[in-house]
Amino acid sequence: MGRYLIRRLIQAIPVLLGATFLIYFLTFQMPGADPIQLLAGDKKADPLVAAMLREKYHLDDPFLLQYWNYISGVFQGDLGETLTGRKVADLIAEAFPYTVNLAIMAFVIEAIVGVLAGIMAALRRGKFLDQLVLLSTLMVISIPVFVTGFVLQLTLGVKLNTAWGIDFFPVSFNEADGMRAYLLPAFVLASTSLAYVARLTRTSLMETMRADYVRTATAKGLPRRTVVGRHALRNALIPIVTFLGADLGGLMGGAVITERIFNIHGLGGTLAQAVYLKQGAVVVGGVTLLVLIYLVANLLVDLLYAVLDPRIRYA
Repeated sequence: MGRYLIRRLIQAIPVLLGATFLIYFLTFQMPGADPIQLLAGDKKADPLVAAMLREKYHLDDPFLLQYWNYISGVFQGDLGETLTGRKVADLIAEAFPYTVNLAIMAFVIEAIVGVLAGIMAALRRGKFLDQLVLLSTLMVISIPVFVTGFVLQLTLGVKLNTAWGIDFFPVSFNEADGMRAYLLPAFVLASTSLAYVARLTRTSLMETMRADYVRTATAKGLPRRTVVGRHALRNALIPIVTFLGADLGGLMGGAVITERIFNIHGLGGTLAQAVYLKQGAVVVGGVTLLVLIYLVANLLVDLLYAVLDPRIRYA
């Protein structure tokens, strides 16, 4: 296991370098991507100020040297600095906790509700509950996230409060509400992934239930709960864990729409604002952090394979 971990960490280095190099190139080297001119807006940048900024941030250096300076700082925990003198790490540190709380709650909702719905549908194949899961998940997948967000915000946050006096689902995000403030945004963020998890769990479990070792366990007279929980479900969860691991990074990076709907000042909103304001350093730093999250999530998924299936061994 130790050798496998070392090998995976070594493999992660070129992935990190390739992803950051690409985003750095697209942000700073594409035509019209001059950060000094972008900072000046429609006006022509003052030559003296532009020269000072280029010297301070090494913008006159060759591109490869600029990238080397950036990636060297990343390995030292420094994500760079905006042209206004603000540390990118400070900007991300302010927004990151909101996105982490939102993503974790969405991940929990997605995993628990999706897996349970898929299990119930698989064990009642062709019956009413199975058809209900298939139709409801198809409907959720078909509706855009921003539509789901506005509908639930209006229905649960406004009309439910007006009609019944229930203020359990705040319309807008407020830190004073604690984790309750994340409940509705998390469900909206998890809705599409939840539907995919439910359908994937249903398909995987039905396929596993037809395996020879499951039939053998049933023939031995083992209780159905033991057959499903101990023999079928563990192997059926392998593709689901793969999807959930990859989706964890997606939840953190794809929360832009949800954060905008519920006025959450998280990482997604920060990146969207940075793109709008043409703050390339913030964009590159935020994407670098998301790449690292993806790498860690994929590593954890690979390690979970051995827990779910003892036959899997890493050399």
